[in-house]
Amino acid sequence: MLANLKSIGYSNMTPIQAESLPSILKNQDVIAQAKTGSGKTAAFGLGLLSKLNAKNYQVQALVVCPTRELAEQVGQEIRRLARFTQNVKLLSLCGGKPIAPQKDSLAHGAHIIVGTPGRIQDHLRKGTLNLKNVHTLVLDEADRMLDMGFYDEMMNIISYIPHKRQTLLFSATFPDSIVQMSHAIQKKPVNIQVESLHSHIEIEQRFYKVKQPQLRNEAVRALLAHYQPESTVIFCNTKLQCQELATQLKKNGYYAIAIHGDLEQKERDQVLLRFANKSCSILVATDVAARGLDIDDLQVVINYELPGKPDIHIHRIGRTGRAGKKGLALSLYTASEQHKIEAIAKIQNQPCRCDILESLEDNGTSAAPPMITICIHGGKKNKMRPGDILGALTGEIGMASTQVGKINIFDFYSIRY
Repeated sequence: MLANLKSIGYSNMTPIQAESLPSILKNQDVIAQAKTGSGKTAAFGLGLLSKLNAKNYQVQALVVCPTRELAEQVGQEIRRLARFTQNVKLLSLCGGKPIAPQKDSLAHGAHIIVGTPGRIQDHLRKGTLNLKNVHTLVLDEADRMLDMGFYDEMMNIISYIPHKRQTLLFSATFPDSIVQMSHAIQKKPVNIQVESLHSHIEIEQRFYKVKQPQLRNEAVRALLAHYQPESTVIFCNTKLQCQELATQLKKNGYYAIAIHGDLEQKERDQVLLRFANKSCSILVATDVAARGLDIDDLQVVINYELPGKPDIHIHRIGRTGRAGKKGLALSLYTASEQHKIEAIAKIQNQPCRCDILESLEDNGTSAAPPMITICIHGGKKNKMRPGDILGALTGEIGMASTQVGKINIFDFYSIRY
């Protein structure tokens, strides 16, 4: 395990890992709070892997996530951590995908399940998922699951799991509802709270006042024209705002794309992939849709409108300034939102820097993204391999190998950039 951690570049523990891993390895229940991007997936991932019996093809660990994107991200990370041992089978059970292939995979056994509440419940109702041998339960970003109204679903899932288990509850925020849930499902949990705020050294924050709500679109273009970021996530409070803003930005020459709950799963996957591989420079998202977004080099976060709670603001801006890099968070607000500014300043224990939009310079529309994404209709089921695609591009088409980025092979299609 240590050799594998070294091979994937993990040399020093993050604060949440250093604080929680000893308790997790002692098989204690843990309720932990840490800011986004803190490395909590590795903390609970290493914990559940340390107890896994690879020879027993029964579900031994269950990780429940609020969104499909986050579940996929968590699954990928645990697979990387599990490379030190052979034959560990992890299945992702999420909605938006056919249930029949998931049933077939479950029939052949699995060690770890990572999924969303709705689809996990579907399998439990159909009798295709057996949780009687689960020794580790993880609720990841439990605060968001409660915000999304998944309390009853989570409690129903937990009723299928043995009382004698380890329960790990990870949350970016600690509202009263999280504390109440901990009392209901955990036994003498170790309470861990590491630094949940973002240092002004890591993330520079600036707030800009708009005179009227209808001027927000114009203000966003002013921010983009001044700062010229290569990668930006713009947070909106509603799906309608997302779509309208993305459409308006595209009309003005920006490479923008929206992600929200109305998109089909395949569309959501492709949107996130295009943004992650830098063939789209602006992602306009709602809070829920952005859960699971893991971009190491995101330069700017823009708040189109301030969220209702200051801790959601902290979670939003934590998308930038990761992996030792500096980030920039720009927020728009109106006079009626002054109380939100004050709440953010209070929770951060420092005043918010408020600038005026008129101070921004117009440096023009940002340059085109550095990469282009190509989708090829052929994947694993067609026995497509990365070498086949690379050979076709460099041999038959004549591209240089240095022009080709990563190649992702899925079941029925492939992506290269």
